[in-house]
Amino acid sequence: MSIWWSLHLRREAASVPLARRLLLGTMETAGVDPDISYDLSVALTEACANAVEHGGGTASGGAGAYRVTAYLDGEMCRIEVTDSGPGFAPADPRGTRAPHEDAEHGRGLHLIRQLADHVHIASRPGGRGGAVVSFDKILKWREDAPLVAV
Repeated sequence: MSIWWSLHLRREAASVPLARRLLLGTMETAGVDPDISYDLSVALTEACANAVEHGGGTASGGAGAYRVTAYLDGEMCRIEVTDSGPGFAPADPRGTRAPHEDAEHGRGLHLIRQLADHVHIASRPGGRGGAVVSFDKILKWREDAPLVAV
């Protein structure tokens, strides 16, 4: 079983719950375990919130948008959020260490790392500007899952 979808969203706070609801609906329909769905939806929310806050300004024509792509393929779900912001510096420490417990910012990438099985955070290739945050998680299925992989 394979399902994938991609959204091109405006960099507005209202786009974040839209992406989250679409992911949750897809996973519920496919029969993914609710705990796994919840973890991935929180990670997606954090990645989208980062794209909304930091993801614009450098790429021509794309400063007002970001892209979310989700793949449910066999036993794995991969999610990728791509924006048009400044990207990450080569030695950028964001997301590599836990934020201070009282910090109001800087928790998103750390939380994504805690909720997903594998995380890749980088600048977009080819000097186009922007960041790519991708993460995946092994899926567990409900017993009554209609679309479980065989």
